[in-house]
Amino acid sequence: MSDAVLILGATSAIARATAVAFAARGDTLYLASRDEDELRRISADLRLRFGIEVHFGLFDAEATETHEAFFKSVIAIMPTISGVVLAFGYLGDQVLARDFSVGKKVIAINFTGAVSILSICANYLELLQHGFIIGIASVAGDRGRQSNYVYGAAKGALSLYLQGLSNRLYARGVRVITIKPGFVDTAMTYGLPGLFLVASPQYLGERIVGSLGKSADVVYLPWFWRYIMLIIKCIPEPIFKRMKL
Repeated sequence: MSDAVLILGATSAIARATAVAFAARGDTLYLASRDEDELRRISADLRLRFGIEVHFGLFDAEATETHEAFFKSVIAIMPTISGVVLAFGYLGDQVLARDFSVGKKVIAINFTGAVSILSICANYLELLQHGFIIGIASVAGDRGRQSNYVYGAAKGALSLYLQGLSNRLYARGVRVITIKPGFVDTAMTYGLPGLFLVASPQYLGERIVGSLGKSADVVYLPWFWRYIMLIIKCIPEPIFKRMKL
């Protein structure tokens, strides 16, 4: 039986690869982001390649006052929705993030906007008593590092929110999965110094969808990042402060 899946932030590289993986299963998709032209192109490509039903609409994570109306428009078209993938994010510039006006945007997109729309989606799925929510967080949220602590703080908060949401929805038949990618080859990370073990969006997309068939509620991608972050979290703070991470 195919699912009807809403993908938020659908024009990002990871979201596109995830959409392809869902489309390969024959699922119905609703793609949402701020770029209408790109949404139209992606939707047309998926319909042509996989012969599936694809809808799309505009969505702005920062415009939280529009989220309820947006979700109602999704339900009007796709009332049998059974899954939501939150795939939007904003890295920002850590140097500029010392200015709160910049850091505010990082937090607004990665956490405030995410909680706003997921709260609405969760309430709907809870009433249906089935379905799933997949939230893409980051290994950056596992420990505050000097190179990206504002982004890491927002993603860490998102991870904690998803954990609580998972506990709340478990008894209602709704599964919540937190995805924690390491470095991924995307436009957001292009040109950043110090990248290593970089994964492709296609690798992530396939395994994000594959996580629905496994039992883990928190998934590190690639898998070895679980152990890398375990080591990083165990480094004593006096030593960690001296490391350029």
